[in-house]
Amino acid sequence: MSDLPPYPPLDPTTYDLIIVGTGVPSSILAAAASSSGSSSVLHLDPNPFYGSHFASLSLPDLTSFLNSNSLPPPPSNTHDFLSVDLVNRSLYSSVEISTFEPETLEQHSRTFNIDLCGPRAVFCADESINLMLKSGSNNYVEFKSVDASFVGDSSGDLRNVPDSRGAIFKDKGLTLLEKNQLMKFFKLVQTHLASSSTEHDQTAVKVMSEEDMESPFVEFLSKMRLPQKIKSIILYGIAMLDHDQDNIEETCEHVLKTKEGIDRLALYITSISRFSNAHGALMYPMYGQGELPQAFCRRAAVKGCIYVLRMPVTSLLLDKETGGYKGVRLASGQEIFSQKLVLDPSITVGVESLPSLTDQQKETLRVLVPKAVSSKEKIARGICIIRGSVKADISNALVVYPPKSLFPEQLTAVRVLQLGSGLAVCPPDIHALYLSTVCGDDNQGKTAVLSAISTLIRPQVPEDLQTDSIAENDTAVTKPVVIWRALYVQELVKGEFGGEISSTSSPDGNLNYNEIVESAMKLYEQLMGNKELFKEETENTAEEDDGDGVEIED
Repeated sequence: MSDLPPYPPLDPTTYDLIIVGTGVPSSILAAAASSSGSSSVLHLDPNPFYGSHFASLSLPDLTSFLNSNSLPPPPSNTHDFLSVDLVNRSLYSSVEISTFEPETLEQHSRTFNIDLCGPRAVFCADESINLMLKSGSNNYVEFKSVDASFVGDSSGDLRNVPDSRGAIFKDKGLTLLEKNQLMKFFKLVQTHLASSSTEHDQTAVKVMSEEDMESPFVEFLSKMRLPQKIKSIILYGIAMLDHDQDNIEETCEHVLKTKEGIDRLALYITSISRFSNAHGALMYPMYGQGELPQAFCRRAAVKGCIYVLRMPVTSLLLDKETGGYKGVRLASGQEIFSQKLVLDPSITVGVESLPSLTDQQKETLRVLVPKAVSSKEKIARGICIIRGSVKADISNALVVYPPKSLFPEQLTAVRVLQLGSGLAVCPPDIHALYLSTVCGDDNQGKTAVLSAISTLIRPQVPEDLQTDSIAENDTAVTKPVVIWRALYVQELVKGEFGGEISSTSSPDGNLNYNEIVESAMKLYEQLMGNKELFKEETENTAEEDDGDGVEIED
């Protein structure tokens, strides 16, 4: 409590909606509810920064956040309401942080903007961009293109993922036959998409049968006689699948149907040509992913949402007779009331409070009561600060390692995103490297991440051994060297609507935000009824950029 700033009491003390945590889904909700014109919104965060689990932080702040997992103790119960203690549990496990060049890091430590939820980028045509345009939040963010995408293997080879017709024919890694096969397949997909958009036209010809659309996507690709190399590019470098599609019997719950695969290809194809100054399908925000929630928060603030950082919520206030939700108690001791409450995914009810609660009170708190994790999946993440680049002359790049491409026991794809100083996330001549993979347990995930790291990066070697090491392996000289590394495993938490009390989702294992945006929009509908999302936000006042960044406008 002594570490909290001396905030004056909040005024007013009653709101339509209180939101705790400033992650992407929470910030979308705040902006949408504030823009509805009929809701007063209070947006709180216990952290001194915006973004929560979606933040971009300096190295010291990132280390501190990963290692912290508790709220200050709450004050005693009020006499007017039943007070239920809240606990902030960590979403992170197996945290391992290594520093190899402390002098370099000390010199630049505050010039890094490191993502907690990396690797993450946005397709030019995905839902997060659509929502930013609709809300006007695009006025607060600048994007730059991801220069290239590759599919890699354990030998160190990186095969280009084509982003245009010209790129296919310039690709020296494909034979003429393979280029023609790939072009023929893309043409088939584009023809299907065109025919689907004119379904009302009775003369439209069905390019793909219903049987094809319901079949596994990998089987449809085989039916198209595409070689394994191209299938791998499509499945993991374009459709961005996590699980092995070749062993359907072993991974039947994760097999993608053709109609869903076509939807993913459509997202990729429409992203390539959406913005004139975006060079490929993917973009990344200047200054890090933490800029996205901040953009929505700024839009919410313009519409009247009140923001207070460094302010934990320590307990819930329930009606003693009905068990219904009434409000919250802040770490400052002040009691604030609202009709509805949305909490960060890391906040739960203290276990010691449960035995004393009635069934009605437990029902009010059901989305916060600790329960067995419904999904066994977690996300293993890695961050490397490196000198050099994983691909010569390319600064910002995505690399995907399909299942079994690194070692036979690799069950899921590993995605790697390299970002350079041009994005203002690190100093010159240094890159930030993000890695992630879906996993069933911590060891499995970290093994896959470490395997990708060892394939891309030269390990630190003591000075007295450097000459011998380089003599043994000349190819190691071209690899970048790691100067800082973090490994950790993040729990997956699904957002849940609970009536008076709801919770938002944690970062997922996807590259983009489509599923997170979808869950936020669904929660908005449940909270706000039939009120249209950002109905009045039709004006676009984006300023002209300097020609280097990607200007997103309708």
